Amino acid sequence: MKKLLLTLLIVVLPVFFNSCSSVPVTGRNQLSLIPASQLMTMSFQQYDQFLNEHKVVNNSSQAAMVKKVGQKIKSAVELYFKQKNISDHLKGYKWEFNLVEDPQVNAWCMPGGKVVFYTGILPVCRDEAGVATVMGHEIAHAIAEHGGERMSQQLLVQLGGVGLQVALKNEPALTQQLAMAAFGLGSQVGVMLPFSRLHESEADHMGLIFMAMAGYNPNAAVEFWKRMAAQGGGAPPEFLSTHPSNQTRIDDLKKLIPEAMKYYKR
Repeated sequence: MKKLLLTLLIVVLPVFFNSCSSVPVTGRNQLSLIPASQLMTMSFQQYDQFLNEHKVVNNSSQAAMVKKVGQKIKSAVELYFKQKNISDHLKGYKWEFNLVEDPQVNAWCMPGGKVVFYTGILPVCRDEAGVATVMGHEIAHAIAEHGGERMSQQLLVQLGGVGLQVALKNEPALTQQLAMAAFGLGSQVGVMLPFSRLHESEADHMGLIFMAMAGYNPNAAVEFWKRMAAQGGGAPPEFLSTHPSNQTRIDDLKKLIPEAMKYYKR
């Protein structure tokens, strides 16, 4: 067992300690094995491919609202980063805001500022404030480089798996299979999912500040998630969910409202 742990430490720790950065706004340390420029290159390619394969909605009031709110959140983000003297973090961003015809209740922002809303989420948003809630949240994911962190975590898990295989190479095949199965489960439940829930909570926190600076009342975020909870159902237990439960999210948002209100510009 001691040899196994030593092997894992030798393989994983040097990579971990040399590949850390911090998240803007929250200051949390995060694993970053993939350069931001590389993430943007990949995301721009995937974004263009996505738009080519989906119907983009133009010349509608809904599309105009998405673009309007997007520009306001973008300006708020740039102002926040300028005030904190960290504008370099946004280097290479090429902002775009698009609406696609799709009934899914979904929206996302790729690294580099490529934002897409699905028409299916707009009834839940209802108005600009609802769109701003989602927009701020999704842009926060990109700015915090959560996608890159998730990829880095996967790489680190793979490195750990390689270390485990090496340590058990002289053991019977069945022992190796059982050990790898246990390690895979431990990685999924113990490492990967909690970080994903952390990302969601962090994006909520950052998104509240951005929407407030853009002129949208942060209390609208609480109302949005209440509407989302009302239409949801059959969600997995929170422990095995990549998102906080709706009630947990709402409770956490309420605690963050006083901080966000300090940034609110009516």
